[in-house]
Amino acid sequence: MVRELLHLFFPRVCPGCSDALLRNEKLICRTCFVQLPQTAFHNNPFDNPINRLFWGRIPIYASSAFLYFRKSGVVQELLHALKYGNQPEIGTFLGAEYGKTLTNTNPFCSSDIILPIPLHGKRQQQRGYNQSAFFADGLSANLKIESSNAVLHRNDFQSSQTKKGRFERWQNVSTVFEVSTPEKIVNKHVLLVDDVITTGATIEACARQLFLSGASRVSVLCIAAPVN
Repeated sequence: MVRELLHLFFPRVCPGCSDALLRNEKLICRTCFVQLPQTAFHNNPFDNPINRLFWGRIPIYASSAFLYFRKSGVVQELLHALKYGNQPEIGTFLGAEYGKTLTNTNPFCSSDIILPIPLHGKRQQQRGYNQSAFFADGLSANLKIESSNAVLHRNDFQSSQTKKGRFERWQNVSTVFEVSTPEKIVNKHVLLVDDVITTGATIEACARQLFLSGASRVSVLCIAAPVN
């Protein structure tokens, strides 16, 4: 009854389109959900736009993105609500949905551990949470693979990556990550996850540290990747 009264005075809205959610719609309205632009990159995990981004840079094993990112589209609205609207549950929801898709998709479903890209403590304190960790938790729930926030750490506060070019992004993060518990990843296939991949600089920097600390393979998943 209390929940119904709250919804009456503060109706739940879809973060994708701002329309009121129906009673049987949990987080995203049915219209936005069926229109989510899925990439299907997981069907070709060794040769897709994400993998090609790292060719000649670092040996990422397999990769995929759940959705295409387009400016002024529903995915942008979802990501904005996830990162800046205090709605981390969007990350869990999207991770769980993609986890359903990947349940029987090698090599993702056979990874040993899921690691979200870490935020520096200061930025996480500002935001209140790490959006990539919630995406990782959603994936973990359906893939039945451990997700850990205690392996990778960010040891320096860097400026925002948003308006930087590829080389500037790489310089900005190339030395800021460290592996605090290497015993968790030695000879393991690590599934590294982030919200959006653009130049790949942050993933590259993290993957280098994972390899230096003994990981045998590093694969990558993200919520969204830009449309080329």
